[in-house]
Amino acid sequence: MGKKLLRNPQALLGLALIAFVLALAIFAPLLAPHDPTAVDILRKYQPASSDYPLGTDQLGRCVFSRLIYGARYSIGISLPSVLLMSLIGLLVGGYSACADSRTDRVITIICDIFIAFPSLIIAAAIIGVLGNGLQNIALSMVIAMWAWFVRVVRSYAVVEMGRDYMLAARICGCSRLQLITRHLIPNVLAHFLVYISIGIASAILMVSSFSFLGLGLPAGVSEWGAMLSEARAGLYSHPELILYPGLIILLTAAGFNLFGEALRDELNAREE
Repeated sequence: MGKKLLRNPQALLGLALIAFVLALAIFAPLLAPHDPTAVDILRKYQPASSDYPLGTDQLGRCVFSRLIYGARYSIGISLPSVLLMSLIGLLVGGYSACADSRTDRVITIICDIFIAFPSLIIAAAIIGVLGNGLQNIALSMVIAMWAWFVRVVRSYAVVEMGRDYMLAARICGCSRLQLITRHLIPNVLAHFLVYISIGIASAILMVSSFSFLGLGLPAGVSEWGAMLSEARAGLYSHPELILYPGLIILLTAAGFNLFGEALRDELNAREE
């Protein structure tokens, strides 16, 4: 599957965009020409030049440097949050499919309660109580979105539970933990990777939304959503300051979505 996936133009484009953003995050100190938080009022709204490739903002900060460092916050919050949600989804969703009907029903009802409320509203309420900060944002996202991951894994696991190999595993005396870790998770993981990829894109958009609404990281941090919020003051005189962070958010989310959709198409083709 890997070789076929790498021959898919959509998958290659998605991987290229993902690699580009990851490179920005990893090599930010080497790529950024200036300190992203350095304020110089005398240089505010400078046009693009060799020293400032994308100009400066309303406080004289290098826009190019802030965009590069912004990848660290968006990826650094989104990836760990989605990985934790994925782990919860695999374990709880797999357990729900293997458990008795009463336990499965209780888990399903709890998930339905969380899903009934918009994830952004739940996360914003939690951040409002706990305050800003990397850990609080990540925690709020996990609490707001874990139920979606559990329901997706459960839907895949229920299908797998009806297959012959699962019946054979039960006859052989496999415990519930062995059924989940040795049989269910390996067989649902490929399909679940599609949801993980799309979930990362959603998490990046949510992190930017928090900062745009003033619920994200502390003021002055070079995060893409915060850059969008700050650029509103110069919307008509300097619209490019909104264009830059908006475009990189779009490209990052598109990269994960494109790769996830290509992976889904490849998995569907294998099953036909």
